[in-house]
Amino acid sequence: MKGARVRDLEEVYRLHYTQFLRVATAVGGSEDAGHEAVQEGFADVLRHRRSFRGEGPLEGWVWRAVVNAAHRGRSQRLVLAPLPAAGPRENGAPDDHSDIRPWLAALPERQRLAVFLRYYADLDYRTIAAVLEIEVGTVSATLSAALTSLRRSLARAAQ
Repeated sequence: MKGARVRDLEEVYRLHYTQFLRVATAVGGSEDAGHEAVQEGFADVLRHRRSFRGEGPLEGWVWRAVVNAAHRGRSQRLVLAPLPAAGPRENGAPDDHSDIRPWLAALPERQRLAVFLRYYADLDYRTIAAVLEIEVGTVSATLSAALTSLRRSLARAAQ
């Protein structure tokens, strides 16, 4: 497919807005910055929809625009803002990410983004690769390194 259709972009927006907001909030440092980044990212893809070459998933192309917008809008110092609620977990208790925030903030940028995209937005490795402009195998290695680092932090905290 050459170019992106407006109705396809609208569908991606409607279906995934909450996921876009969660990641953009985490990257941008506040929920307000997250909302702005999502809006700016979608404005960018609508303006440039004819440049979509169809070489990867449309959703990945939109994710890249939203993540880039969140990067442009964030402050110099990374602050992991409270994430908009994703709803209760299966056991009915709300998710609480406050205990891992410092560890996430300490991860290198690519590892942190890969974690956000995989576990906060539930994207598959192919889409994450398209968003981060890396190979699928690199996504796997990046997530493995991030999880190893987080496990070490958890082990140190438990001592």
